[in-house]
Amino acid sequence: MQNMNTKKAMTVVVMTLVIFVACKHDAKNLKPTAEYSNFPVEVGRIFETKCAVSGCHNAISYTAAGNLLLDTWEHLFDGGSSGAVVVPYSPIFSSLLYFINTNEDSGLVQEPRMPVNGEPLSTDEYKIIKDWIAAGAPDANGNIPFANDPDTRQKIYAIQQDCDVLTVIDAEKNVVMRYVSMGKLASQESMSDLQISPDGNYLYVCYWFSSMLQKIDTRTDKVVAEIDLGDVFWGALYLSDDGSRLVVSNDDANTITIIDAQTLQKIKSYKFDMVRPRNIIASKSFDTLYTTSRTGNVVYKIYDDTMHKISIDGKPINTDISATTPDPWDLKMSPDFTKYFIACSQSNEVRILNVTTDEVLKVIPVGTTPQQMALSKNKPYLFITCHDDPASGLKAKGSVYVINYETLEVVKRIEAGFYEPYGVAVDDKTGSVYVISKNLTSDGPAPHHGSPCGGRNGYYQVIDINTLEPISGKRYEILTNPTAMQIRFN
Repeated sequence: MQNMNTKKAMTVVVMTLVIFVACKHDAKNLKPTAEYSNFPVEVGRIFETKCAVSGCHNAISYTAAGNLLLDTWEHLFDGGSSGAVVVPYSPIFSSLLYFINTNEDSGLVQEPRMPVNGEPLSTDEYKIIKDWIAAGAPDANGNIPFANDPDTRQKIYAIQQDCDVLTVIDAEKNVVMRYVSMGKLASQESMSDLQISPDGNYLYVCYWFSSMLQKIDTRTDKVVAEIDLGDVFWGALYLSDDGSRLVVSNDDANTITIIDAQTLQKIKSYKFDMVRPRNIIASKSFDTLYTTSRTGNVVYKIYDDTMHKISIDGKPINTDISATTPDPWDLKMSPDFTKYFIACSQSNEVRILNVTTDEVLKVIPVGTTPQQMALSKNKPYLFITCHDDPASGLKAKGSVYVINYETLEVVKRIEAGFYEPYGVAVDDKTGSVYVISKNLTSDGPAPHHGSPCGGRNGYYQVIDINTLEPISGKRYEILTNPTAMQIRFN
């Protein structure tokens, strides 16, 4: 009887231990998501104990810590004062890692080291965060940031000339959501322009130091087709109004090439007596092309397979380098295709010409060194970046002029802490205007982050199209020497 009771007692103990161990195991692996604020357990434990603490990146203190709130997975992807700190799948460009790293062999190391006045993260802790970002920075349930609604997500694409990386910005949060490696060569290829198809499904990119033209699916942000154009120094792209044909200019070979946008097959090339053709526009029916000569006073007009030179200032045709020429740079067609606008980078003006007669309708003085232009279709606004315009404020240079393209009057000159503004894009869907500052020279604002690309990071700002004022005081950092942006679904 005693042996039987002993066996029963032992059985109860064993069963109790099994249940206890099983419950303990389940409790460890099935902790409520809220306990680690929707982070995966290992990652969340680090953020909770080392980052989102009093005096640092918690709800009470974060405004004094770069406006970076790290108390939840969702808040992390709002970014801080300088934009995104974690970019899914891109640990090399996720600046949070620079400040928690203590080993230069593992990547960039920057000050101030985080946690401030605390024990640094261990090698294992740093690796947990880095590996998590490389895997897409998922939440506790495996959801990847910005991965939902790929067919409809509003995005902004930007290129940098000093880094072969395509930048993808989420239009809702205005932060970088992806960095996509581009090109194929070991050497720098330098993207020079980009265009998005009217349906928003494809992006086209050409290169300065490569003969490639690539087509990217904007739902996956992956290259789906490419064509070898044979030469290098491709400067600008233009997509026909119906999205069927793509035009690309070559600055060195002095050619204009037309490509089938669906198949990426060459349709024809023009090699006329042109000098450094650059930016391109076309008539609505696509039977007439226009392109600028980077120097002089000439716009080339191509129709019926012939080329005509148009003097934009009424003086004899001149393509020489001179201190007295307008030097047409960017071109834009009005939404009704009745007039076209020319940004003249040396004479500091925008010239408006009649499409039918090519006569100058008006000359509008703007700021110093106008560069790129962008049009809104919801409001009659033409935006022009003026790269070297003197500006008030500490470490500021450049402005954005706004012209009413119906009345041909200046609406406003915007100063918003730009430094060497260059690219500009209008998002009519959200009512936002994006302005890129190159910020290359040492007189500009010191970047908050370093960059594996080398050089000084640039930044972009967001302007409200209704008020023509900055939406926030943020300068969203971007990689070195940013030059152009395009909006999806515009």
